[in-house]
Amino acid sequence: MNHAASFIISDFTNPSGEVVFRVSGWLDGKRIRKNFATHAEAKAEADTLEIRRLQGATGVRPTVTRLTEDQLHEAEAIFKRLSGRPHSLSFWVDYALANYREPARQKPITQAIADYIALKEHELEQDLISEPYLVRLRREMNRLPKRCPAATVSDLTPARLVAYFEFGRASRKTYNNRRGVISGFLKFAQQRDWIADNPLVKIPAHRIRRRRGGAQTLTATQAQELMEFVETNHLAAVPFFALCLFAGIRPCLRTGEITRLKPGHVRLTDGIIRIDGEVSKTREPRTITIQPNLAAWLRAYPLEKNPIIPANLQHLRKKAVEEFDLTHDVMRHTYISMFVAKFRSIGEAALQAGNSESIIRKHYLDLKDPADAELFFGIMPERKPTPAPVDESIEGTAPVPFPTPEKAERKAS
Repeated sequence: MNHAASFIISDFTNPSGEVVFRVSGWLDGKRIRKNFATHAEAKAEADTLEIRRLQGATGVRPTVTRLTEDQLHEAEAIFKRLSGRPHSLSFWVDYALANYREPARQKPITQAIADYIALKEHELEQDLISEPYLVRLRREMNRLPKRCPAATVSDLTPARLVAYFEFGRASRKTYNNRRGVISGFLKFAQQRDWIADNPLVKIPAHRIRRRRGGAQTLTATQAQELMEFVETNHLAAVPFFALCLFAGIRPCLRTGEITRLKPGHVRLTDGIIRIDGEVSKTREPRTITIQPNLAAWLRAYPLEKNPIIPANLQHLRKKAVEEFDLTHDVMRHTYISMFVAKFRSIGEAALQAGNSESIIRKHYLDLKDPADAELFFGIMPERKPTPAPVDESIEGTAPVPFPTPEKAERKAS
C-alpha cells in the first residue's frame, strides 16, 4: 500500500446495518480507520489527518494561537535566525527591552547635517571657531551621506562609520580627523534625541606614535634654489613664497593663514608681521619678527604693487611643486627648524610660529645646524630692494628674533 497516499472517505456498513462514512489511510506508519455519522465530520477529520501527515514530512505543526498570520511568519523567521545560538528568544527580547531606547524622532541625515552646519556657522559669527575649521567641517559633513548610505541619523551604525573613516585607504591621522568631526556631529544629534546612543563609543581612535624631529624640511641650498626659481620664472608669486618660507605663514591655499593675510598686517617699518585672531589658524594673535632677508625681499617686491595672493597663484605654485617636490607645509617647517637652529629659543619659536613648545621640541629641535641656518637667513633677492625708510630694529647684518629691550627703549624715545 502506498503510505504516502492521501486519506480517503468511503461508505461503510456497520455490522448493525447502519451506513457510516469511513476515513482511512496511513499516518506515521500506522493504519488509520475512523467512522463518522455524517460526511462533513468525516471530511473534517480527513483534512486534519492530512495536515498531520504533511507536518511529519515538513516539520510544520498545527496549533491554536492568538497570533496573526504575519506574526506567526515573523516568529518563525526569528527562531530561524537564532538557530545555533546559545540563548533563547526570551533572552534577546529581555536584552532589547532593557538596553534599546527609541529615538524621539527619526531625523533625515541630510537635514541633520544642515542643522549642524548652521549651528557651526553661528559659532563662527560669535568668534567661537575659525573659518578654516568651518571649511574643513563642511567638506567632511557633505561627504558623509555620499560615502555612508544612511537615511536617518539613527542608521549610522559602527560598521558604516568605520567604513567611512577608512575609505580611500586613509592614514591613521586622516581616520582620526574624520572621527573627530563626526564625533561632534553625533553629540549634537544625541542632544536632540535623534539617536539613543552614540555609536562612536564602540569605535576607538587610532593611537599614533609621533617621532621627534619628523618634520620634512628644505636645506638652505634648496630654499635658495626655490627662491631663485620663483624670482626667475614667476615674479608675481615672490611675496607668497617669501612670507611662507621666511616667516612661517601657514601656506594652504584653501584654508591657510596666507589666504587671510593682508598687506596691512605686514608692518615693514616696524619690523613685524601682526597675525591677528582673524588670520591665525588657532584664533590666537601672534607677532612675527621680520628678519633682514625677508625685509629685503619685501622691499624688492613691495606688497603695494605685488599682491600676496596673485590671480594665478594656484598655477604658479603647481609649477614650483613639480620642480621641487614641495609637500604641504614644508616651507613653514623649514622656517621653524631654521629659526630654532639660529636662535636656540624654543619658546620664541613657539610664539612666532603659533605652536606649543612641546610641538617645537618634538618636531623641530636639532633638525638644522647653525651654519645651515645662517645660510638660510642670508638668502637675498636678485632684484635690488627699493630704497625706503625703515626702522633700525630690522637694519644690520645679523637677524634678530625679536626687538631687544635696548632697541625698544631707543625707539620709544
